[in-house]
Amino acid sequence: MTELSSSVRTRFAPSPTGFMHVGNLRTALYEYLVAKSMGGTFVLRIEDTDQERYVEGAVDIIYHTLHTAGLIHDEGPDIGGNYGPYVQSERMELYRPYAEQLVASGHAYYCFCTKERLASLHDEKSGLGGYDRHCRDLSQEEIDANLKAGIPYVIRQKMPTEGETTFHDAVYGDITVSNKELEDQILLKADGYPTYNFANVIDDHLMHITHVVRGSEYLSSTPKYNLLYEAFGFEIPTYIHLPLIQGKNPDGTVSKLSKRHGATGFEDLIADGYLPQAIINYIALLGWCPKDTQEVFSLKELEKEFSIAGISKSPAVFDYDKLAWFNSEYIKQMTDDEFIAFAKPEMDKLPAIDPSNYAMFTEIMKPRISKRSDISEKLAFLKELADYDLALFEHKKSKTTKEGCLQMLETVIPLLESASWDKDSLSALLTGLSEGLGVKNALVMWPVRIAASGTAVTPGGAVEVLLLLGKEESMRRIHIGLDRLNNELK
Repeated sequence: MTELSSSVRTRFAPSPTGFMHVGNLRTALYEYLVAKSMGGTFVLRIEDTDQERYVEGAVDIIYHTLHTAGLIHDEGPDIGGNYGPYVQSERMELYRPYAEQLVASGHAYYCFCTKERLASLHDEKSGLGGYDRHCRDLSQEEIDANLKAGIPYVIRQKMPTEGETTFHDAVYGDITVSNKELEDQILLKADGYPTYNFANVIDDHLMHITHVVRGSEYLSSTPKYNLLYEAFGFEIPTYIHLPLIQGKNPDGTVSKLSKRHGATGFEDLIADGYLPQAIINYIALLGWCPKDTQEVFSLKELEKEFSIAGISKSPAVFDYDKLAWFNSEYIKQMTDDEFIAFAKPEMDKLPAIDPSNYAMFTEIMKPRISKRSDISEKLAFLKELADYDLALFEHKKSKTTKEGCLQMLETVIPLLESASWDKDSLSALLTGLSEGLGVKNALVMWPVRIAASGTAVTPGGAVEVLLLLGKEESMRRIHIGLDRLNNELK
């Protein structure tokens, strides 16, 4: 056996069974932060021993997600390391000798029960979690005869039937489990593949993993791991179990986060317009509390600030509104060029915006969106002029009326038709008109903006709307507004 290293080593060991959901990602993040906050090593290991659940392309999703999130591993299948291979199916020859060692030491046994017999136990009240330990006390003669006859078998862990097992968790403290609740779990399946629980222990030991980070749903399974560590004489790692992540239900209650609460996959959240760094920042706070009131952290800042002591026992609630707030904060920090690059996929869904207006577009949109998809929603009026209600021309605060808007459009149209179409020229024209008429700016701006956009709320005012639409489309719409008011009032 190899000698354990004193430096901190954590591992993210996902199964390639589909997309990376928020729970998986938080586990990966905390494993990464535990390692980096203590100057340690973050290892990626692919646990693909459950071939029935293997999904083609899932390994690529794991690599892509970790890369996009910035969680760069120090060792793994793609970059190697001192303790490879880092894919369990490539380590197959390692597991059987360890399982046989447990049989020899009396900590495990051969089980020859058929699938049919095991299925029949589900109808009986064995009180042993589904297996009645039928093969636990077979004589050596029976075992030898069955092996000689080539009867298929699994190797099961021989659990203590009396007493209690206590282990320490860095978050939840000492946890005690009654041994009679522990099933004689399968370690090695009939096809020679190890089970997840068994391979996990062997690989963690051989890869010198010092800290095991996982969800609190694994608390009850931990005694099984510890009994294996003790049977082999391995050093037991530090356990860090994370609180459950819950989602909000329509009725105000909470339950375990699932797809019914909305997008729960990292790729889905990215597709919805959330930034990777905002997702990581928010997920870091789902179960960990910083020392002060700071909320916005870069990954580098998290590496410095993170501590195991800050992890909570209480379930965390995934709040999409809070995630949107984080996202908006990161959007506001973008440079103009970064924002245009970020916004481009949504801008491409709209009528072309002249590059000369990119600075203005950034100025009005960056403070007003919480995710990229908001852009299309807030600028939907650019696609088409809605059949809006003419009551929009009436505004109490601006003191506009349909009659007044009609007169104002008749006045402003010839001025706009001969105007230069840039921000300074349009602003000077409209404000100059209000000054010349001795009225407030709103009495000029409101009818122009409503006629051009056909909606009560727009990012930016009349000048910005005109610039985004362009001169030709703006004048076409304003003429439509004038005609509609004429038809109703005259």
